[in-house]
Amino acid sequence: MAAIQSLDEARRILILSGAGLSTAAGIPDFRGPEGLWTRDPYAELVSTLSWYLRDDDVRKAAWRRRADPAMWAAQPTRAHRAIAALERAGRLRAIVTQNTDGLHQVAGSSPDLVHEIHGSARTWRCEMCGRTGPMAEMLERVAAGDEDPRCPVCGGITRATVVLFEEVLDADVLGAAVAAAEDCDAIVAVGTTLGVYPVAGLFPLAVEQGAFGVIVNDAPTAYDDVAHQVVRGRLDDELPALLGVADD
Repeated sequence: MAAIQSLDEARRILILSGAGLSTAAGIPDFRGPEGLWTRDPYAELVSTLSWYLRDDDVRKAAWRRRADPAMWAAQPTRAHRAIAALERAGRLRAIVTQNTDGLHQVAGSSPDLVHEIHGSARTWRCEMCGRTGPMAEMLERVAAGDEDPRCPVCGGITRATVVLFEEVLDADVLGAAVAAAEDCDAIVAVGTTLGVYPVAGLFPLAVEQGAFGVIVNDAPTAYDDVAHQVVRGRLDDELPALLGVADD
């Protein structure tokens, strides 16, 4: 693959998206100064598999958080829509996201091109029989007073299909992300400090394979010195212009 000298020349762009894209949509992050884990240490238990499975109160707290109207009221931002427009322009290789909110798909990105490394909050799964379904099904039960909804088939413990602490990442999803990093001609890291692995490692991997590397973030990242271009500022202001697409 011939090396390119600017993002304008790219035809197989990999988008690597992080928490900054979600916080811009009004969804709180976890690790930041005002993150959920920073303000409420108990919240981390909700994201730990062993606690979730053995403690009824932890599961009830998790379902209360999932039912929070603020998360479901969040809408895609201009940055989300710009990424979806990049696909319509035929220049998107894939989206690898650390976010679990599903806003890329809501914005119009094809589900087959969105690799959700940490899973999705928009579906549920039974830990016993493996049955899955849309999260809306379970949230209706929570709204009706079921504090810890069980699987309608086997009665097993249910949960969101997000990756919890003590779990491994889905090998197929991670494999698809690595493949995209190895054969894209440009990688754009959006709203991430590139500090959480293995996702952060995709950026230098892509650059090593010859991709043009761009970072768009409002703060310094771990790989600013590796990138060919670094853009500071609000994602909604900077990303549509950078990608050269209409976001509406």
